[in-house]
Amino acid sequence: MIEDTMTLLSLLGRIMRYFLLRPETLFLLCISLALWSYFFHTDEVKTIVKSSRDAVKMVKGKVAEIMQNEKFRGLDVLDAEFSKTWEFKSNNVAVYSIQGRRDHMEDRFEVLTDIVNRSHPSIFGIFDGHGGEAAADFAKAHLSEALRQQLLSYDREKEKEKNESSGGLSYSSILEQQILALDRDMLDKLSAVYNEAGTTCLVALLSDKELTVANVGDSRGVLCDKDGNAIALSHDHKPYQLKERKRIKKAGGFISFNGSWRVQGVLAMSRSLGDYPLKNLNVVIPNPDIMTFDLDKLQPEFMILASDGLWDAFSNEEAVRFIKERLDEPHFGAKSIVLQSFYRGCPDNITVMVVKFKGAGGKAAEQ
Repeated sequence: MIEDTMTLLSLLGRIMRYFLLRPETLFLLCISLALWSYFFHTDEVKTIVKSSRDAVKMVKGKVAEIMQNEKFRGLDVLDAEFSKTWEFKSNNVAVYSIQGRRDHMEDRFEVLTDIVNRSHPSIFGIFDGHGGEAAADFAKAHLSEALRQQLLSYDREKEKEKNESSGGLSYSSILEQQILALDRDMLDKLSAVYNEAGTTCLVALLSDKELTVANVGDSRGVLCDKDGNAIALSHDHKPYQLKERKRIKKAGGFISFNGSWRVQGVLAMSRSLGDYPLKNLNVVIPNPDIMTFDLDKLQPEFMILASDGLWDAFSNEEAVRFIKERLDEPHFGAKSIVLQSFYRGCPDNITVMVVKFKGAGGKAAEQ
């Protein structure tokens, strides 16, 4: 019996020696005990874990604080540093315009309506200057009034001739004539003082049943029809477009990429008003594209006219959806979409004009 017990103890000893007391087993056991003690029984670990949790909370709080401060900083910038913030509101039109992150405010806009005789077209204009404010200022000061005078004369002739031909004139031809005449006058004035400024020109004539839009450059218009679809009112004039590129090359010019495609490596649009050095080379032209829309057919809800600062941040469709949801706001959503463009990082001046229409028949809203 004693001998059997000794044999069993000897067997257990051999098992301990060969399996449990092997260096690898002892090493793993020590590591396990150390980790178990470290993570579950030491105050230091509890302190570290608690500190880590506090650190995470602190970082989250700091991020939230930074985001909130950035939001308010953006508003402060708009109110303080970017002092040129313009707004306009009438019965059916609202405009909001900010200098944004640019050193100078070169955007201009114009709203000209005839509150006495509403049969005369209302005039809406967006002018996005570059190379200085002179060209946009000149366009704002002269184009709308010249158009108004020409339209009054045209309407008188139509009435006199009982809607017969008025010398081949139409809203489209009047727009084209006046824009080209404005460019000639602008070139004469600015080139005389070696001012190389230029500007886009987006102008809409809104009558009771018709909308006529002329565009030079890359300001853009879009309309929301009765079904909520985005209808382009203009198309940008960009150097990379095949038609524009061929014309520039035929004139002996070139385009090159410098952040964007530019005519002669300078101008990011292929048509403009002003820019006399490029006009002298005939590589940039002032000729507008003009489109006419039947309001009875489209029955539009509103239209957006804006400088390219908006279109750097929004597509046509996205802008229409954004404004459609905010037409009940004081500026018909114009202020909201401008600020949203700014928060999306737009580096440019931003000007947005929203014009509302009547719900029935697609006619212009009461002025």
